[in-house]
Amino acid sequence: MKRRQLMQWAGAGLAATVGLGVRDVFRPAQAQTGSVTIQFLGHTCFLFTGDGRRILVNPFRPLGCTAGYPAPQVAADLVMISSRLLDEGSVEGLPGQPRILFEPGVFDFPDMQVQGIATDHDDVGGRRFGTNVVWRWMQGGVNLLHLGGAAAPITTEQRILMGRPDVLLVPVGNGPKAFTPEEAQGAIQTLNPRLVIPTHYRTAAAGEGCDIVPIDAFLALMAGVPTQQVGGTITISPGDLPDATQIRVMSSPV
Repeated sequence: MKRRQLMQWAGAGLAATVGLGVRDVFRPAQAQTGSVTIQFLGHTCFLFTGDGRRILVNPFRPLGCTAGYPAPQVAADLVMISSRLLDEGSVEGLPGQPRILFEPGVFDFPDMQVQGIATDHDDVGGRRFGTNVVWRWMQGGVNLLHLGGAAAPITTEQRILMGRPDVLLVPVGNGPKAFTPEEAQGAIQTLNPRLVIPTHYRTAAAGEGCDIVPIDAFLALMAGVPTQQVGGTITISPGDLPDATQIRVMSSPV
């Protein structure tokens, strides 16, 4: 996807906030009420619905590890992509005219703020796959953090920006541009989320050339953490959140 086209789609309605201190970088605009519904669309792609908004993260083109998934061409008000690689940043064919975020920064919307945090998309300082954008926002009273294709250990500065998420979506399937299961475990220990939703692991949708591993190795590492298999769509409210970390494995679309 060409940079100019993405810039045009980003639209004038996005206002990047400049000069914010660390304390102001993320502020929940609403009280801890309501709920957010999370739908798993495959790989690192999820649709979040709540507070009257539909937010789509990391739509993809079906190929490689996503070959067997249907293209996530669902209606959304806002689309956030972690990189412009086709498995997490293909916005072609999306219905309507959603606003699109694709770069790090702080973005203000009515009653909501979104923060994009830059991390490396590989373990060689980003020299191979460039920058991955981690997305942080509040929806339905739930603090959400989607790590996208994070591949390098979380730095102290990044940890401060990420805070303690209520729900952490973390890649666990290894490959050249995402955490190994061990690195995913380390990220969870660093961020101490209440709920973990694993992403970016091999499923029945994998096609030729898919180089990531199934979720089994990650779950074996996390054997001491309460884990629950759930459906392809879950609804979470602030009152549902556990005090200590638990894992929810969402059903794959295929």
